[in-house]
Amino acid sequence: MGELIFVGLGLWDVRDITLKGLEAARSADDVYLETYTSVMGGLTKDALEALVGKDVRILTRRDVEENAAEILSCARKRRVVLLVPGDPMVATTHVALRLEAEKLGVKTRVIHGVSIYSAAPSMCGLENYKFGRAVTVPFPEEKYFPETPYFVVRENIERGLHTLVFLDVKAEEERFMTVNEGVAILLELERKLAPQDPLLEKTLMVGAARVGSEKPMIKADFPRNLLFYDFGPPPHILIVTGKLHFKEAEALRLLAAAPSSIP
Repeated sequence: MGELIFVGLGLWDVRDITLKGLEAARSADDVYLETYTSVMGGLTKDALEALVGKDVRILTRRDVEENAAEILSCARKRRVVLLVPGDPMVATTHVALRLEAEKLGVKTRVIHGVSIYSAAPSMCGLENYKFGRAVTVPFPEEKYFPETPYFVVRENIERGLHTLVFLDVKAEEERFMTVNEGVAILLELERKLAPQDPLLEKTLMVGAARVGSEKPMIKADFPRNLLFYDFGPPPHILIVTGKLHFKEAEALRLLAAAPSSIP
C-alpha cells in the first residue's frame, strides 16, 4: 500500500526541515521537490540530496498541476514524499493534489514546516491576529493587470487590519518580484482606482527579504521611501500595516528602523 506525504521545508535552507519531515524523506521510496510556489534562497539540490541520502527529483509547475498522474500512480504502490518550501498546504496546488490522491484511495499525510504566514509578522513584531485577508501581487502583463490586490489592501486598511502581500514568483523564469516593484504596482493601482481618495501614500509598509536566513533584511517606511530601498536578493515579502497598537509601533521602530514619527 502506497502513501503520499507532503513535507514542509521551512523558509531558507536544508536545516529548516523538521526531524519528522527528515525521517519521512529518508524512509521514502521516491522523493520529489517543487520550487515554483516559493523560493528558498539557501537551498541547493546537492545539499538536500546529501541530507536525505537519496536522489531528489525536481518538479515543474506543469508536473504538479497538469501531469500529476505520474506522482499519483507511483504513490499507489510506493511511499512518495513531496518536499515543499514553507508549509505544504498554503499553496492550493498541493491541496488539489492531496484531494486527487485521496479520491484514488492513496493515503496522504502532511508534515508541516515553518510558514512565511507566521514568520514575517513575528519578525517585525506585528500581532498575528490583527491581519486581514492576504493577497498576491502578480507581475503585470500587457492584458493582465488585476485590481484585486489593491481592493484587498484598501479594505484591510479601512478595517484597521494589516495585509500580508505575497510578491509574484516565476521560478522557472528566475523572476522574483521585489518589495520595490510590489509597492510601485500598488501605488499605480491606487492612482488608477482611487485618485481622489488615496490611502497608501500615508500608510506605513514593511518590506522583508530572506526571512529565515542568518542575514534577513527588514525595513518599515512609507511607500515613497520603500520604492528606492535596497532589500538585496530574494525572496521578498511586503506587509501593509493597518491600525498599529503602540507595542507594534515600538517594535517596528526598534526592529525595522521605522520612522520615529509613526504613532
